[in-house]
Amino acid sequence: MPVSAWQRRIRRAQGLLGEHACAAEILGFYLHVAKFQESLYGRLETALPSGQPSFDRELDAGEISELLPSLEAFLGLVKAKGPTPLAELTDALGGRGRDFLAQLLATAWITPASDAAGFLALACLQPYAELLRSRAKAVPAQLSYALCPFCRRKPGVGVLRQLGDGGAKSLVCSFCSAEWEFRRIVCPGCGEEQERRLAVFTASEFDLMRVECCDTCKTYLKTVDLTKDGRAEPVVDEIASASLDLWARERGYVKLQDNLMGL
Repeated sequence: MPVSAWQRRIRRAQGLLGEHACAAEILGFYLHVAKFQESLYGRLETALPSGQPSFDRELDAGEISELLPSLEAFLGLVKAKGPTPLAELTDALGGRGRDFLAQLLATAWITPASDAAGFLALACLQPYAELLRSRAKAVPAQLSYALCPFCRRKPGVGVLRQLGDGGAKSLVCSFCSAEWEFRRIVCPGCGEEQERRLAVFTASEFDLMRVECCDTCKTYLKTVDLTKDGRAEPVVDEIASASLDLWARERGYVKLQDNLMGL
């Protein structure tokens, strides 16, 4: 039977748990999140109409009504399984009532998450965003190659795949997980093309990961090199290499877009 994207991510996270002890806590929590998202995706797939709504709009009342119980359930999961700061935040959020949580979902749908509360809402919105993207009949016209052609969000990770004697690069959306082609020698943050200003760093403990930094806008994006190991799952491997984020930030770079874990 075909393996779903969620199952591939879950299996990869389980495999990486034994390889990277420094990432065990974050991967363990991600496993709970991914299993929750897989279940939510399956429910939304049958519960919501099969049309092709646009991303460029606000959530309607029916969508919020469908997603709100999942957010409440997710807060319970985070309280039980999440790191202490997030677990404590769930109590504060839950105490503000359903109207507040509904507004949290509505805001996170149209505005990229920038704080812990926004990332909690994002965990419930991502499966729905992936579902809408999967129902698209065609790829929309690309307005900016540095933004997702479907939902206009920033990429969360880059990917290198084998092409001839080299590698072809693509970007993976931080919201709906769409993937699109992108030039290798250009900054997705500001469009810088001078190779001398586009530094690439690697670390032996994460040999599949490249930290691609721009010295013009001081942003960075991590890229997974699938030419070295085709079993990697970009979203999962990016999360597992959280120590590289700390390394980049200590050197003054800012991540182009934080991942689902808020890193």
